[in-house]
Amino acid sequence: MVDPLLVVGVLVSMFVAYNIGGSTTGPAFGPAVGADAISKTAAAALMSVFFFLGAWTIGRNVVTKLGTELVADPGVFTLESSIAVLFFIGVALLMGNLFGVPASTSMTAVGAIAGLGLAGGVLDFAVMGEIVIWWVVSPIIGFWVSLIIGRYFYARLNRMIAMERSTGPLLDVDRSGPVPVPRVHETTNRRELYGTITVVAIGCLMAFSSGTSNIANAVAPLVGSKELAMNPAIVFGGIAVAIGAFTIARRTLETMGSDITELPLTAAIVVASVSSTLVVFLSTLGIPASFVVIATVSIIGLGWGRATRPMTVPEAVTAEDPPRVSVDALAADEEGEELPPIGEEEPDGPDAGDLFNPATTARVVLMQNVVPAIATVGAYLTFRFVPIFGF
Repeated sequence: MVDPLLVVGVLVSMFVAYNIGGSTTGPAFGPAVGADAISKTAAAALMSVFFFLGAWTIGRNVVTKLGTELVADPGVFTLESSIAVLFFIGVALLMGNLFGVPASTSMTAVGAIAGLGLAGGVLDFAVMGEIVIWWVVSPIIGFWVSLIIGRYFYARLNRMIAMERSTGPLLDVDRSGPVPVPRVHETTNRRELYGTITVVAIGCLMAFSSGTSNIANAVAPLVGSKELAMNPAIVFGGIAVAIGAFTIARRTLETMGSDITELPLTAAIVVASVSSTLVVFLSTLGIPASFVVIATVSIIGLGWGRATRPMTVPEAVTAEDPPRVSVDALAADEEGEELPPIGEEEPDGPDAGDLFNPATTARVVLMQNVVPAIATVGAYLTFRFVPIFGF
């Protein structure tokens, strides 16, 4: 007979995975949907497939790290404690949504498990130190790679990626034979075809990278408790992510409610490529990576690189009146417009509200660190002083 508490644990785990599917589909396929490259249903289907592939292959490395290596004695992962850990992760997702800031699920999951390990006196500080070091190093790598791309290669990439929409459909389906064969429509230009393939491919890469890292946030506590084996845990998590992608993710795809998808298309592709590659690399090492943090810092690096690109600076620009670049100025390349020289943007003009806002950036970075800290402290106090857990 199945333990009812295990059923509760699986349902809570699937709820976390459901939210992961809803929150990550938009950033992954928002640019593709926004560019009319694919439909929302196709985006959800691709998200489901590539998330599962990432979880089934590389993702199990991160599940092992969180479920069996972060704590010296995996025996602390009882069903009760596993459900509590998943509860703290779910609360973190809720807090991020309420504050309008994308909280790091990976950092929160590690924090909640670390709180459990501290309360039980079984936290492996060597493993925790390795994770923290990579958390510091990976955003720095993302920042500098994005900065270099923004400074030296962005304009060229933009000319390569920019899509010119044709009047007809992208593909036709040839049904003359026994098997339908898709063919490029006669009005489709090569730039449009390559641009569409690029945008969709980047979305698939992001979905894969999400699976490699985020599956552990939903199932690692249950796998660590040995109450649920790795393979069925990944299957349950993948199903829940797919449900989230086909349901609540449709709203994020419509509103493009992610920092990445609000960027110009070329910038979104650069940030997604850099961030996803780093996440897959870290997941291969078993490190639970925060795509949100890496992407946020990469956005800053890309903007800084664009703002400091080599060019002749007008004499009117002084140290007291530093050059500033707006999001609309970045987007100008997308529309084939000529970028204004750095320092000649009108600070009081229509682009004034889009200028880089240090206060907003500080709020995002602060919340991305505060939410995991709350999960860590909350988990520690709960496991340390609530008698049911026996620590």
